[in-house]
Amino acid sequence: MRDATLADPVPDIVSRQNIEADLALWSRFYNTLRRFIAILTSERVISMKHLEASMKNRLPGGASVIAIMWLCFGLGFGLGFVSLAYAQTNSQILSKTQKGTIMTTHASGTFEVKLNPQSAYEASLGRMSIDKQFHGDLEAISKGEMLSAMGSVKGSAGYVAMELVSGTLHGRSGTFVLQHRGVMTRGEPQLSVTVVPDSGTGQLVGLTGAMIIKITDGNHSYEFDYTLAETP
Repeated sequence: MRDATLADPVPDIVSRQNIEADLALWSRFYNTLRRFIAILTSERVISMKHLEASMKNRLPGGASVIAIMWLCFGLGFGLGFVSLAYAQTNSQILSKTQKGTIMTTHASGTFEVKLNPQSAYEASLGRMSIDKQFHGDLEAISKGEMLSAMGSVKGSAGYVAMELVSGTLHGRSGTFVLQHRGVMTRGEPQLSVTVVPDSGTGQLVGLTGAMIIKITDGNHSYEFDYTLAETP
């Protein structure tokens, strides 16, 4: 059963619409300013000499030259500022669209596992292959390898493992890698099973999460909390 916690999408849609409206306004203003500057700087419409002569008729001495300089500087600065604002606003929308909406989801089910002994690299290390079949919200198979070691005290041991999972997670297909780190200290177990960062492929690109493995009366089950963009 899918248990997803997701923020109300309505404010997000409204926010995006507001950004897009602002972007359209900035775009119109930016294009209008560009056309205005193009007209002012076009030799066919008005030359700098004509502009200077016109300014001299209205302003005393060198004030006309200073006025022209400030006019050009102001227009150039304005265009640069609008260009920067336009680029930043556009970047916000692109970033939001590309990232999509991130959601946290709970998956659960059962699995069967076969561990087959392999030739060990060292006599003190155990080595096994992993062959799993997942059922439930995660319908998949996995292949992997485990290394284990026993401590000198009874009930103390540790293992590490990597397994490549291939299948569908809540209907989305792809692959990802699970990394295991298990420690038992004099009978007290600690186990961490997490998704290797950026190991997701297909519709599972960007998958992150952690899995809890349960064993009850010899039966294996899993609880998997993960995050993934809403749009594949």
